Amino acid sequence: QVQLVESGGGLVQAGGSLRLSCAASGSLFSINTMGWFRQAPGKQRELVATITSGGRTNYADSVKGRVTISRDNAKNTVYLQMNSLKPEDTAVYYCAAFTISPLPAWGQGTQVTVSS
Repeated sequence: QVQLVESGGGLVQAGGSLRLSCAASGSLFSINTMGWFRQAPGKQRELVATITSGGRTNYADSVKGRVTISRDNAKNTVYLQMNSLKPEDTAVYYCAAFTISPLPAWGQGTQVTVSS
């Protein structure tokens, strides 16, 4: 099994930046793609960005150009650098790890609040 712990959320003004971190432990050999998702109040969880073990990235259109996902395999950590934050980026951000299991492993989530 894989365990994920997120950190780095908080309150920031519009236009500001935050860097989220997700530390993975457990069956690390089984992890292929890792990603960040977010869920705003009253909305479904949505993809923010993913990164494969080979470093290939994918971003939601809503964050392209403002967000960068990166991965440090030596530290078993994935990062989400978010710049030019907007109030609509306010959500709980979840880290996910995709393995051979049919369902991904999820972290507990970290709150990001962007004030206008």
